[in-house]
Formats: sequence, structure tokens, C-alpha cells
Amino acid sequence: MGTETKPLKLIIEAFLFASDKPVTASEIHSWLPDATPPDIRQSLEELLTEYDNMGRSFGLRQVAQGYQFRTQTEYAPYVLQMLKTSPARLSRAAFETLAIIAYKQPILRQEIERLRGVDVGGILRTLLEKDLIRIMGRKNLPGKPLIYGTTKRFLEVFDLKDINSLPKLKEIKDLVSDEEQTESISDEEQTASISDEEQTESISEEGHQAEASGEENTGAEQGQAGTETGPAPED
Repeated sequence: MGTETKPLKLIIEAFLFASDKPVTASEIHSWLPDATPPDIRQSLEELLTEYDNMGRSFGLRQVAQGYQFRTQTEYAPYVLQMLKTSPARLSRAAFETLAIIAYKQPILRQEIERLRGVDVGGILRTLLEKDLIRIMGRKNLPGKPLIYGTTKRFLEVFDLKDINSLPKLKEIKDLVSDEEQTESISDEEQTASISDEEQTESISEEGHQAEASGEENTGAEQGQAGTETGPAPED
């Protein structure tokens, strides 16, 4: 094939470009048994750095314990427009269920339902169909309940290197707290703005009322003056 004379880094780059899924270092080693794992990892790191510094509309990312070329997030709307499709969306209930599985796996259906307080049978079927969760086995309990966990596809969809790359719960709480604080400040500013507008309108109305009252008083005084200066009655 003549690949012996080609730089290892470029061969790996060709693998990544041709693959429609994340490629792992072990897979590359199986295709290039003469290349050592340290050399493969070094080539991958160099490619990561090079594409990160290029400022292109795509880059090389570590996803699902492998490496894959991916479009930068800010260019996703244009790609979706080209494909004439909308991004797949999960319902709030499905997303909450998926989050519980991701953070609590391995987990049983009964444990999920205890946390959510509702039946999740239909949602689990949907997540299984979308290949976001998988059945990891059965627990050694009466009835042998199924054990659920996330899939490699889950990591790909959410652009995660591995399950440990999930945001920490504390980070999520801090983010939610910051958003609530921002919304609170925004509401206060809006309330203050409305109050200022109402005060301005009130002052304006008072001004109009004072002006109208002044005109009425002036008219009354003029009428009174006309009466006092009119011709005296003849005897």
C-alpha cells in the first residue's frame, strides 16, 4: 500500500477523516500494528493542537473515548439549513430521566421512578430507541429488574469525552443560581423602569390638570372683570 513511507500523523488524520464515528487509539493501533501506542497518542495530541489553532469551522474533538472531526457549534445552524432538518429534541420529562440515568448509573427503573415520582416506562423505551441508554444487565433482586446506563452514542450526542466529563452537580446549581439572580436583577430593573414611567405619567397628568385649572380660573376672572366694568344702569 505504500503507507510505510507516509508520516504516522497523516495516516491517522486520514483514518479520522474517513470515519463516521469516533476512532480510538486502540483501533488505530489495530490498523497500524507497527506503530507504538505512545507514538499514536502523540500524533493524536499534535493533531488536536493543530486543528485547535487553525480557527476553522470544524475541529478535532475527543468524544466518546475516541477522536472525531466535528463542526464547531456556532456553524451548526448552517449545516442544519443545508440538511433541511431540525435538531432532534427531547421532551423535558425525557431529558430529566436521561439526566438521572447519566448521574446515577447503574440504576433501576424503580429508583428512577422514585426520584421523578411518575411512571417512566414509555420514556425509557424512547431513550432506548434513540440509543441514548442501554440495558446493562439485571440486578440480583426478586424479579431480576433491569439495570440502565448511558451509551457511547450518549457521549457523542452531548460532545463528551467520557462519562466523567459530565458537569458536576455543583456547577449546574451555581449556573442555575446565577441565571436566577440575573433574572431577578432584570425584573427589578424592569419594575423600576415601569415605576419611573408611571411617575412621569403622573407628573404629566398633574401638569395638564394644573394647566386646565389655570385656564378655568383665568376664564372666570375675565368674566368677573367684564361684569364689574360694564355700563352702570340708568336711573
